[in-house]
Amino acid sequence: MSDMRDTQPRLLKEPRGGVPNVTATLDEYHRVCESLAAASGSLAADAERASGFRYGHEDWLIQFKREGAGIVLLDPIALTEAGADWAEFNDAVGEATWILHDSLMDLPGFADIGLSPKHLFDTEIAARLLGLHRFGLASVTEHYLGITLAKEHSAADWSYRPLPRDWRNYAALDVEVLIELEDAMRRDLKAAGKDEWAEEEFDYALSKGLAPRKPHPVPWLRISRITELGRDPQGLAVAKSLWEERDRLAKHYDISPSLLLADSSIIEAAQRKPHNAAQFRMVRSLNERVRMHTGTEQDKMFERYAPIQRMVKPKVWKLAIDRALALKPEQWPSIPAPEQPDENGVTNAPRSMRLWQQRHPERYERLQHVRKVINQIAEDTRTPAEIIIKPQIIRNLCWVEDITDLDVAGFLAQQGARNWQVRLIAPSVSGVIM
Repeated sequence: MSDMRDTQPRLLKEPRGGVPNVTATLDEYHRVCESLAAASGSLAADAERASGFRYGHEDWLIQFKREGAGIVLLDPIALTEAGADWAEFNDAVGEATWILHDSLMDLPGFADIGLSPKHLFDTEIAARLLGLHRFGLASVTEHYLGITLAKEHSAADWSYRPLPRDWRNYAALDVEVLIELEDAMRRDLKAAGKDEWAEEEFDYALSKGLAPRKPHPVPWLRISRITELGRDPQGLAVAKSLWEERDRLAKHYDISPSLLLADSSIIEAAQRKPHNAAQFRMVRSLNERVRMHTGTEQDKMFERYAPIQRMVKPKVWKLAIDRALALKPEQWPSIPAPEQPDENGVTNAPRSMRLWQQRHPERYERLQHVRKVINQIAEDTRTPAEIIIKPQIIRNLCWVEDITDLDVAGFLAQQGARNWQVRLIAPSVSGVIM
């Protein structure tokens, strides 16, 4: 495996071709497409969002690099508003392989505006398949290329305009060495006999990342630590009411919900259930209208949202709580029961090994046998066991009540295992559970 660990990594402070400006007009966009169409090879890509600042999850900056065209930074919001046809970009890059790191973070945003990669190389997936212990972009770049990237603005508010030069530099560095990284990692994947595995994983990630986003069936249940209220239905009613009011206001003002009210404040209010003004004032977090920070670079960015925070008076939270407390018991919400078994009697098996041991010892013994087989295959192929097969799939397999004549390969495929995974483990797993 290619490795630069014996040499001192060098810091790459700026892209070798300089720090590009942001493309935000149609004329500039057409020139970028022409340049990319005339270039060749893979297309390095990345995107920046304004998570933690804005309500949505849209991309505010997209970075690309292709040999012969250099690095380009696109403002997708401005270009879309100007009427940019993203099919023009797709046509310009054609069948080029898009190189991304952790592609499932960026592909949905690309799909939202109409970008449609035809082929993918994901450097994080490749790193996992190759058994690297650290697979963040900085670690993988240092491992393969002996380069440390200057990374200082990962938590920036990318909706800010105009983008400062050092932010543009940070964004450009994310795609600066991806092409060299792809070349090096492809060599190692081929040498390890994992190149076909990788292609299956890339195809799977591409299909999954470009698929329509699935809305959460019960959005307010995404509140952090909501399970603490599982036996308190009135507390759940308070949490639900506060979440809905926060979400309504956040969407209206285009601000991150957490900048209006933290999840921890929702949980505290749900537990304390203030019934009057005095009790409400005692929940300090409900009365703080501007979040406090501690002198970091982010503080200046958060200051832009202080006027919106001040517009949301504490009384809106009190009214939301009052509405919840006025509900009758039959109107209180509850946390939905776990998924029911499907037509094949399969559902997601529990994670608690204590439950397996105490209540289902035969299933637990079966699981231990299968895990031993998987671990041996992982050791033989020098591939992490969780990459060989998703642990939940193995738990689901071993949870099946009647495994008589079970088609293990078919089960694994039905659960989402890729062909290479099924071919690799199905024979051995079948041998130990039948």
